[in-house]
Amino acid sequence: MGEPSWIGVDLGTQSVRAVRVAASGVVLGRAARALSSSRPADDRHEQDPYDWFAAVDATLAEVADPSVEGIAICSTSGTVLLTDPTGRPITSALMYDDARAAAELPRVVAADPDRWSTAMQPTWALPKILWLTDAAAGAGAGSGAAADGRRTELRIAHSADAVAAQLTGHPVATDTSHALKTGYDLVAGTWPYDAFGRLGLARECFPDVVLPGTELGRVSAAKAQLTGVPEGTPVYAGMTDGCAAQLAAGALAPGAWNSVLGTTLVLKGVSKDLLDDPTGAVYSHRHPDGGWLPGGASNTGAGALTALLPGADLEVFDRQARDLGPVDAAIYPITKRGERFPFVAPDATSFELGDFPDDLHRYAGVLQGVAFIERLAFEHLVKLGAEPVGSVSLTGGAVRSGYWNQLRADVLGVPVELPAISDPAYGMAILAASRETSVTETAARMVKVATVLEPRPRGRLENLYGEFVAELDRRGYLG
Repeated sequence: MGEPSWIGVDLGTQSVRAVRVAASGVVLGRAARALSSSRPADDRHEQDPYDWFAAVDATLAEVADPSVEGIAICSTSGTVLLTDPTGRPITSALMYDDARAAAELPRVVAADPDRWSTAMQPTWALPKILWLTDAAAGAGAGSGAAADGRRTELRIAHSADAVAAQLTGHPVATDTSHALKTGYDLVAGTWPYDAFGRLGLARECFPDVVLPGTELGRVSAAKAQLTGVPEGTPVYAGMTDGCAAQLAAGALAPGAWNSVLGTTLVLKGVSKDLLDDPTGAVYSHRHPDGGWLPGGASNTGAGALTALLPGADLEVFDRQARDLGPVDAAIYPITKRGERFPFVAPDATSFELGDFPDDLHRYAGVLQGVAFIERLAFEHLVKLGAEPVGSVSLTGGAVRSGYWNQLRADVLGVPVELPAISDPAYGMAILAASRETSVTETAARMVKVATVLEPRPRGRLENLYGEFVAELDRRGYLG
């Protein structure tokens, strides 16, 4: 059968991706399928879970091999849906950035103020679960006892859970990583059932919770026939996509950080002790090997480029920006109201500093603004007690911009590393391959660094960064 291999699956916003990886870290197969059901509109964004199932089946069929010894799945953090007790989806999935349930946040906080007054955000999964369960319980059941009975039949699933259930043929546990934004208490290791009761959420609705890398079940005969993955292949509990990217980057020791820059900006690092952030901007996942993975997700990111410069040839701008160099201007680039990291400001809006004579300067201003938010995020983490930043691995779609990579190194003032392979799916293959050893050791063996960029003198960027932070503070965003 050849050397052992493992499959990682990434349920992304726009597509499903799968990779098959050998123990040496070599990618043996790769496949992707677009998701056609993504329907963002205003504050709503949902997907059809059956679209995931079809895309996963298709990608697995391309990469499957008799040598496969395990599968792990990652998905977007805070994406949630409801199923029936057998695991069959009965609602669309509300995506990580769906804000329709924002009005439920005060109700969540009131159920346990000490727990959630700063540690819950309006787009997290728990407010969305309230919205979904109220809508589903009332559908065709009227009110009172009938609706209450309907509510106890509902089951909560994150997107990775739903796909794992399809592969194994039965409902599965969720993992601590996906459960975080649903309200799971990572310190106590339990769901806060008393608070859920005050919200009208039945204990039966919530899945068991296990550590990432725990076996959830095995690929069923039906799925084996459909995908080519050997029947009985273990399906392991995964992590959210930000954590998966961190595994792919190998940033798993204190002082090493992973910065994922795609549509939005997500930072992940490692700490021995749990960081307490009174602002609620920073949250921590459990490290599979012990300790914590602190970080946060900003509404800033590369998505602002397409929003502010529709139809622009960004590759041309990137080449021109390299010749132009740093500009005396910056844009705080969020495309919708509100920020969640490195500060929490529900009313935050985009702003511009300096002059922008043309679209090239506007492009450069966005790049600098994102880099400034990234630096501010690291400064916030260190103030909370995180290890000083020693190096940063850059992943996400924005690493295609060589100019932006160097700019980020310059603004941060530390070396940045570009992993040879940075897919979240690759991180899940590493997790699946770690069943008999630590994830840190497995990543050290499998992850390769392609490029290291050293920081250059900051020059004008240093003063501009100070002006940028001062403007954030003037607007009241920094508290």
